[in-house]
Parts: sequence; C-alpha cells; structure tokens
Amino acid sequence: MTLISDRYFAIVPAAGIGSRFQSDIPKQYAKLLGKTVLEHSLEKLLSLSSIEKVLVPIHQDDKYWSTLSVSQHNRVQTVKGGAERSDSVLAGLDALKAYANPNDWVLVHDAARPCVTLSDLNNLIGTLSGTEAGGLLASPINDTLKRSDNNATVVGTVDRRNIWAAQTPQMFRFGLLHQALSASRQNSMPITDESMAIEALGFSPELVKSSSQNIKITVPEDLSRAEVILKKQGVSM
Repeated sequence: MTLISDRYFAIVPAAGIGSRFQSDIPKQYAKLLGKTVLEHSLEKLLSLSSIEKVLVPIHQDDKYWSTLSVSQHNRVQTVKGGAERSDSVLAGLDALKAYANPNDWVLVHDAARPCVTLSDLNNLIGTLSGTEAGGLLASPINDTLKRSDNNATVVGTVDRRNIWAAQTPQMFRFGLLHQALSASRQNSMPITDESMAIEALGFSPELVKSSSQNIKITVPEDLSRAEVILKKQGVSM
C-alpha cells in the first residue's frame, strides 16, 4: 500500500567537534566563500519551500551558532545535540514530534556537505515520495577496493560491483526513522548513518544516484575543492 504524505522536514546534525579536521573550530563552522560550511548546507535545504522546518542539533557548548544570521531563520530550530550523530538525529526527531505525523518525510543531511545540488535534492524527493521507507543519495564506487589486516597489508580485493558510497540527504518517514534509531539505541547498536538503522528493521532503502559534486568536508584540503564546486554552481562571496 502506498503511503501518501507531501510534508517534509529536515535535520542537520551539527554537534560534532570534527576531530579529523585539525582545526581549532569544528569543520561545520569553517569559512567557505565568506560563509560557514554549515550555512551553505542549510541554505541549500531552505531553498526548497516544501521543507517546512529544519532542526539543527548543536553541541551544548556551541559558541558559534548564535553568530550566524541563519540561526534566526523562521524555519530553523535548534535542539541540544548528542555525543553521537544518531543521538543528535534522534534529538531532532523528538523535537519534531510536535509537528510531524508518522508518514511525513524527514531528510537528514550532513552539516559538512555544502555542495549538494538542488537537482539532486529534487530528484531524491521525487524518487522516494511514493515509497514505503525511503532511501538516500549515493554514488557507485569506481575505485578498486582493498581489504587489509591490522598492519595495513592487503589481504584481498573487494568486488566493487553493486558497491555504493552512502551520502546525504537520507530521506525516511518520520515514524519509521524514529522507531529505527530508538531501537538502535536500546540495542546498543553502533550505526554510522540512518539507512543502517532502517536496514536493521528489515527494510531495503532505495539508492538515488547523486552527482560528483556532493562531497563531504573531512580535512582542510576539502575546503578548496568545495570552493571550486560552489563557484561552478554560481555561489559567490
């Protein structure tokens, strides 16, 4: 049976400290073309009028968020984030209980993916809106993959056929996602993305191919790559 809902919400977990970023500030607050990485990511989502509200879980000691003009946006709401990404997303879902119905959609997007294209966002929504569970943006793996032992020695080559790199946004129904993340917490199951929690309930999320522009800021060198991409998208200082 097809579940119908044309209501959309978003969660952008931004409580991380970005330990791999090698900076005094979390990577979501690094500057990119005159704005923070987080601002670029949020502005992409806020450009879609169909998204009614964007929840931003932040660290309890965050001292940067309140300085951003987007923090005052009428469709943006902050909540206290958690120690892990899944904790922050669950906190955002708990806050959405006041607005969302079980069949409504929630897009969870990495704060550090500022280059997601509007065409990918629209394609994700258009492709998944009639599905039962939802899915995620992803990219097929083209590189040869090696499996190693603990000493960084190759022990085998991984068949890359049907292997995809998960990206965001990941889009799932509010009720199902809340159930999945709550179950993961109760079972002390470590998860690295929302799809993993959905899969643990026996669902098979759909993969929606994204463009190569949807990179994630992980190390400082990624900022220069993101700058080139954003300029190609027409973003300027």
